[in-house]
Amino acid sequence: MKDQIAQSALRPVRGTALCAVAALVLVGVAWTARAVWQIRLAAAGQPSSGPPDQGDGVHRPLTGLEDAYHIVSSLGDAATVVCAIAFISWLWRVRDNAYAFSGQRPRYSWPWVYLGWIVPIVNLWIPRGLVADIHRTGAPERPLPRVVNWWWALWLIGVVSGVGLMYKDSTDEVIARAYSDVGLLLAADAAVVGAAVAGALMVRALTSAQEDRLAAGVAALQ
Repeated sequence: MKDQIAQSALRPVRGTALCAVAALVLVGVAWTARAVWQIRLAAAGQPSSGPPDQGDGVHRPLTGLEDAYHIVSSLGDAATVVCAIAFISWLWRVRDNAYAFSGQRPRYSWPWVYLGWIVPIVNLWIPRGLVADIHRTGAPERPLPRVVNWWWALWLIGVVSGVGLMYKDSTDEVIARAYSDVGLLLAADAAVVGAAVAGALMVRALTSAQEDRLAAGVAALQ
């Protein structure tokens, strides 16, 4: 009876997992494009008129390449928003399933599924903790996939660098950085792309573990 109740409480995850993987791939492509444009800016060199943002609220007209970078950057930001929605939707669903499988209460209450990403300091460990707890309760017989740690390490590099997922500077200031120090920008972009790839692999691994357990539970009830 307990198994039947658990089975009835489960939510399908394949669709949300596919959406999350597709969104992560989209982010990887977007940040690769951003890196390509940064290389093009560095190769072209800063115009003699100086950086786009010349201080005191003065902005010179953008070159064609700089204007194109603004478009690429905006598309990357849009891809990140879509990815965040898709990933959290998947995370919420596998969290509910892990709770249904184990009958235990999750280590982190539901607000942390959202707040864990944005609250300063705790966002350095809670998202990974959420994923690890989901895997531990949903598939206790399996070790935590190594790709979880790769994903989280690369994510942190992309975030705390200040030039990766969370730019503190305006797009014009990032363009100025591309002219003067493109290496740091490219390193942050590489971390974001790596985190997106590792994230996609992680989503597949955790989803597969839940689907295998679901299949085993269905077989046991037959």
